[in-house]
Order: sequence, then structure tokens, then C-alpha cells
Amino acid sequence: MPYQHGIRIEENPTSIPTPVQSESGVPVIFGTAPINLAVDPAHATNKLFLCHDFNEAQAFLGYSDDYAKYTLCQAMDAFFKAFGVGPVVLCNVLDPTNASHKEAITQSAVTVADSQSVLNEIGIIMSSLAFKDNGTDLVEGTDYTLAFNADGKVVVTFLVSTTSVTVTGNKLKPAGVTATDVIGTIDAGTGVYTGIQLVDKVYPELTLVPGLLLAPGWSHLPTVGLALASKCEDISGLFRAECIVDIDCGQTGSGALKYNDVATVKASSGYNDEHMICLWPAVKFAGKVMAYSAIYAAMTVYTDINNDNVPNLSPSNKPLRIGSAVLYDGTEVSLDKPQANELNGAGVATVINLNGLKSWGNNTAAYPAVTDPKDRWICCRRFFSWWGNSFITTYMEKVDDPANYRLIESIVDSENVRANALVSEGKCAGLRMVYSKDDNPITAVIDGKIKFRQYLAPYTPAEDILNVLEFDPSMIEVALGGE
Repeated sequence: MPYQHGIRIEENPTSIPTPVQSESGVPVIFGTAPINLAVDPAHATNKLFLCHDFNEAQAFLGYSDDYAKYTLCQAMDAFFKAFGVGPVVLCNVLDPTNASHKEAITQSAVTVADSQSVLNEIGIIMSSLAFKDNGTDLVEGTDYTLAFNADGKVVVTFLVSTTSVTVTGNKLKPAGVTATDVIGTIDAGTGVYTGIQLVDKVYPELTLVPGLLLAPGWSHLPTVGLALASKCEDISGLFRAECIVDIDCGQTGSGALKYNDVATVKASSGYNDEHMICLWPAVKFAGKVMAYSAIYAAMTVYTDINNDNVPNLSPSNKPLRIGSAVLYDGTEVSLDKPQANELNGAGVATVINLNGLKSWGNNTAAYPAVTDPKDRWICCRRFFSWWGNSFITTYMEKVDDPANYRLIESIVDSENVRANALVSEGKCAGLRMVYSKDDNPITAVIDGKIKFRQYLAPYTPAEDILNVLEFDPSMIEVALGGE
């Protein structure tokens, strides 16, 4: 180092904390799964499973293409097959230890051919099976082995010769699962969370921020839909999210079977929350009826991922990768633009054919009662939730640091640098943070409280583009007159 004499300066690069990427928030999905096919069926109920791909989801929870019985499989197909996006958090509420969620198999006699037999029922809980040969108990591993075939049926391979085999056991009963099971509880005595209440455990257990909450196959029931909405704010005492719910289109035997009944069913369901996105009707994917919420959520995440994980783009007018829009019984629904717009005006997003089947609708469920841009527009509401969540995860480490000027300056400068980057990319019109002494009297600072203000202006969607055409006779005159 050379000898120094005099006065000089040196500059360091601006210190900006690297944001913790929320990836626009992880989808958290509740429902039922064929957990008898899971790798560990005994520990597959009311647990949060982070799944990055289809194979992980299948290993954790099993898979069946019976969407009506096993509603989580809709989400598996929508996210991993239709759009190829992830990760997602899946939570199964079908509990084989609950007497209402299982039933005895009806088969008793076992036909053995070439030392094998295929039990003829679906959903069999393998651990519950017991075999007898002429009244004598057979021992698994010694007298027989068990495995599932590709159809989800149990294949029994006998290791000893048999004459008259009988079987007893239980199988899953997804029809026994109720809305109450999906909503879940928090046990005051044990502190155990179940169902939708597990949203609050996503961050503590997985260090991930929930972004979208859904329960395809269940959210058409108002109790479930409203339970999802109730979990959208103050998640884990920190975060906010949006929920995606379906409006009944025949699942309960009634609901909205025509587009002009949708607003009435939405109102009677109490679906009017600014964090809620309402959808109608259902869709058909790979020949099977699927809840619209499953494919819509996957499409929304796909849109985010292709936009640098910034949820400022509207999920409206985006391709859905489905076969058709349908009622729950499979009856096809084909809306023209005025009909679809009528649903949009009631705060409902739908499906429309515009050179392909696309999502259609920008309003949250709060519209038309709420017209505040941040709560009316889906893209603005999601942007606010995402930015707030990102602020929390980015500066969590600053909590309990000395409340000095360096702390205040670092947060304000860092946020404004982050904001300027988004503005320059055209992802919002403006975004800035300020610290005001008026908001921070010395008594509050001494009490350990610091308050910032941040002003956000995500772009609203260009929902109505008008081009006025007018006939100009002077152009004819010029063309014919040679000038």
C-alpha cells in the first residue's frame, strides 16, 4: 500500500439487501386425495406438502383421475400437466382414522389364479387388509405380498398354496368428507391445526409466503369459500393473499345453471371480499369436469412466472388450455361477450371463446360495491398483497436493530431502488417510500415504533378500448379529384 499524505475519499457501492423472492406467493390448495396410494398413507392427512412436480405430489398424496372424489388431483393436473408450473402446497383432509372417511370393503371371497388375485375395489387401505385361508390367518410377507396396480387396485401375490381365501378390510370413503373437515379447526388443547386453518402454518413450516388459496371441488360451498376469504389477511400474523373460489354451477343440485343466475348465487353465497376472485362455470380438462378455480390458479401462476414473478398483469384474456366451459353435469356453456361482460359487472370472472378459450374478467368479488382501484382490480389487489409480503420478508432481519438514521435511510433507499426498477420495466406507474417526522413523534420512536409510507400505482387493466370510426368524404373527393 502506498504512503498516504493529505485528504482523500473513497466510495462504496450502495448497500441494498437482496429481496427474498416470494415468487409472487405459493398456491396453497385444500381437498381430498387417494392417500391409500401414497408412499406414507399414515402421515398424509392435514399435513402441508410442498410439491415441485407431479411425481412429488403423487408420492406424497397418491393420484386418481376421479376429480369428484379426489379434488386435489384437479390441482395436480392443472398445475403440473396443463401449465407445467410449481411449486404448490397441497393439504389433504381425507382421514382414514376418521370413521366417517372409511368403510368396509364389500368383497369377501378371493379368487386366486396363478398365485395372484386382484381385489376388485378402488380406494382400499392396504394396511387394513386381513386374509384367511380356510379360517387360518395369513401373514403378510410370509404368506403373501401386496402391491397396487396401475388402476389403483390391490394385487395380492400368494407365497403359499391356498384353497379358500377370504379378505376383510377398509377402503377410503371420500363421500364422508364434509365442508367442516375442509375448513378445519385449531384444537385449543393440543394446538393442532387442520384443514384451511393450516394456512397459518405455511410460513413457519415451509418458509414460504402463501399467494393464492383455493379448494377446488369445495369452494362452491359458501362456508368453505368464506373460510378461504377469512384466511387471506394476517396470515401467520404477517401476510396477505388472495383466494380463488367457484360459484355453484350444479354441484349441489342447484346453483347457477344459467349465466343470468350467477349474480344472485354470488350474493346469496356472501362472496363479496376484496381478496376473493369468483369464477363461473366449471371447465372440462382432458375429458373430465374440473373446477374452474384449479385451472385459473395455474394459469395465473404461469402468467406471473413469465413476467419475472411480478403479479402486475391481469389474469384476464389469457389462454386456459381447456376443452370447454361446462356446468357440473358436463353441459357445455358458451357465452358471448355481452353475457360474459354481465358476469364481469357482477364481480365474476368467466370463460369466453376469443380465438381460443380464455379467462375473462378483471374484477374481484368486492365489485360493484367496492370501486377503490386497489381492491376492485384483481391485478392491483394482487400487486398490493405481493409488494407488502415482499417488504416483510425482505426487512424482517431489520426488526430489533437500533432505530437510528442509518436504519431508516437503508430501508427508504433500498425500497426506492427496488421500486425504480419496477417502474423502469413498466410493471407499475410509480412506487415510492417516504419517512416523515410527522408520522414518527419522538414518543413513538422511544416506544420502539417506526412508521413509513409507501405509495403504489400499479397499472389498471385496459379493460375497455374504444376506437371511434368516422367516414371522411373529403378523402373520396381527393382520390377522385387527383389531388
